[in-house]
Amino acid sequence: MRKILITSIIVITFSISAIAQESDYSLIEKTLYYYLDGDLVDDFEVIKKGFHQKTIMKSISLKTGKYRESNALEVFRKAKKRSVPKPVKSKIVYINITSTAASAKLETESARAIVTDYIQLLKIDGIWKIVSKIYTVKLKKSTVVNKTN
Repeated sequence: MRKILITSIIVITFSISAIAQESDYSLIEKTLYYYLDGDLVDDFEVIKKGFHQKTIMKSISLKTGKYRESNALEVFRKAKKRSVPKPVKSKIVYINITSTAASAKLETESARAIVTDYIQLLKIDGIWKIVSKIYTVKLKKSTVVNKTN
């Protein structure tokens, strides 16, 4: 009887942990889709829901080959607005969660390029926010970029 009770307690403990993890997974997906969906239709107000105000974006410039960084929300706020959604396919490749920290890999493919985002998130006051983003752009063979120094 005692073995059954101990086994039951262990199973319940792991089940509660798994449920909490799944809930966090869904909340992180929602945060990531604020970014992906908002970017698709150039809706800054939607994008803003997913990002912490101090999020920094980092990349290597295709034109210069040099490191660059900027405040993510400032970049999205200043971005050109389109009248129609971008013709792209976006997907969440993976989400990895440990307690109040998580990372995710996203891929967005357009006619010209594949953009890979590596996103870091923190659970701040119970809400998952993107706090860091690094990305790379891989141009498709038909696209040419002129490098200038």
